[in-house]
Amino acid sequence: MNDGLMNDGVERYEEALWEAALAGDEYAAIDAAVSALDGGVPAETLILDVVAAVQARIGQAWADNCITVAQEHTATAVNESVLVVAAHHAATRQRASAPVKGRICVACVEGEWHTFPVRLLAEVLRLRGWQVDYLGAHVPTAHLVVHVHRTGPGAVALSSSIATHLPAAHASITACQAAGTPVLAGGPAFGPDGCYARRFGADVWAPDARAAADLLDRGLPHRRAPGAGHQADPEYVVLDDRGPVLVRDVLEELSRHAPEEGPRGDTAEDAASIVGYLKAAVYVGDPGLFTSFAGWLAQMLGARGVPAPALPAALDVLAARLPGLPHAQATLAEARATLGA
Repeated sequence: MNDGLMNDGVERYEEALWEAALAGDEYAAIDAAVSALDGGVPAETLILDVVAAVQARIGQAWADNCITVAQEHTATAVNESVLVVAAHHAATRQRASAPVKGRICVACVEGEWHTFPVRLLAEVLRLRGWQVDYLGAHVPTAHLVVHVHRTGPGAVALSSSIATHLPAAHASITACQAAGTPVLAGGPAFGPDGCYARRFGADVWAPDARAAADLLDRGLPHRRAPGAGHQADPEYVVLDDRGPVLVRDVLEELSRHAPEEGPRGDTAEDAASIVGYLKAAVYVGDPGLFTSFAGWLAQMLGARGVPAPALPAALDVLAARLPGLPHAQATLAEARATLGA
C-alpha cells in the first residue's frame, strides 16, 4: 500500500471509528478496526493514527461542550475495546515468536485515572516485542515500588495527564529511581516540552507513545547520577493543608455565578481543579502552569454558559484566603491579569 492510499485509508477508518464511538456502537467500531487490519493497515498505525486520533477528537468535543460526560465515557470505552482487538488480532500475533527485547513496567501515577495514553504505549511496546507489565490507573507509589522490586523491569514508564498529580508523579519517579530503576515520564502533566519531568529528575521524557517506543527501541535509559533533586515550595504544604476549605470557598463563589437554567459547568469538579492546579503550580514553582490552566478553564466554562466574571471572582476569593503566601498570591495575580486582558 503506497503512502497516498495508506493516508486515504487511515482517514476513512478514522471517520468510521469516530462515528461508531460517538454512537456507542462497539460492534461497528470493532468491525472498522478489523477491516483496517485486514486491509493492510499496520496494527501500530491503527492504534496511533486512528484510535488515538479519534480519542483526541472525543476529548476536544467534550471540552467544547459538543458531547456530554456520559458520551465521552461511552466513546472512550468503545475505543478501549478497539485497542484490545487491534492488539490481539491475528495480524499482530506473528510478532509473538520474535525475541523479547526486555521488560517494561507501564503505569499511571497515583491519583491519575486517565489510562488511555498509557494503554496506547503498552500495546505499542508489546507490538514491538517488549514484555509489558501494564498496571493501569492510579498506582500508589508504595505498590509500584513493591512491583518494581518483585519483577525487576528494565525501566518504568510513568504517565500523568493532569498536572494536579505532579507531586505524586515526583514521588513515584524518586521512589523508582531509589530502587535502581530508570524512569521514562510522559503525558501532558509534565508540560509540553517535558520541563517538569526534567525538574523531577526523570531519566528520559517522551511527548507521546510513538516517541516513547522509539526511545526505548534505541536502548533502555541509563540511571542518571542523583542530583540535588527538586525541592517543593514550602507554601505547597500550607495549600495542601487548607485544600478542603479552599475548595469549599471557591465552589460557593462559582455556584453564585452558575446559570440557573441551560448548560452549566460541573462547579464542584471545577473548584477542586482550580485549587489543585494552584497547588501544583506552587509545587513546581511555575505560575505559568496555573495561568495556562485558567485560560483553558475560562474557555470551557464559557462553552457551558457560565458567565465570564465567575472565574476571576473565584480567583479573588482564593487570594483573599491566602495572606502571607507570596508565591501563591503572585500566581493568582498573573492568572487574574491574563484573564482580564
